[in-house]
Amino acid sequence: MEYKVITYSEEETIELAQNIESEKFSNMVICLIGDLGTGKTIFTKGFAKALEIDSEITSPTFNIIKEYTTGEMPLYHMDVYRLDGKVEDLGIEEYYTKKGITIIEWADMIPDYLPEKRLEIKFKTSGDDENKRTITITPYGKKYEELCEAVL
Repeated sequence: MEYKVITYSEEETIELAQNIESEKFSNMVICLIGDLGTGKTIFTKGFAKALEIDSEITSPTFNIIKEYTTGEMPLYHMDVYRLDGKVEDLGIEEYYTKKGITIIEWADMIPDYLPEKRLEIKFKTSGDDENKRTITITPYGKKYEELCEAVL
């Protein structure tokens, strides 16, 4: 089942992230998909804020993986755009079981390295309103389905 949410501002995208964070669980994996500027990092900022992470959240484009451990749970923020699908040596899959939350930007570029159970969130801008986002959320696995039922 897919869920569609439309946001009209960064604040609404942040609010969506905070609602999803309210149902967080250990080893949660969130896969973000969308073109540049569609809201992937804004979503992550909102999620991190709700986790009470006090660090500034930026896209880890050049670092690939940023670890934030000051909040309620560890957050592992990844940006795999620059990797061209070559992630074998990074140990990305190890993060899925580190008792934190993994958020992967550009997750569609590494389909073979994503866990079977995950939350996939696709961001798409609207041509008629630069602030409008259509966000499609697809849960894979019972925990993610329950999360969607609780907050969407």
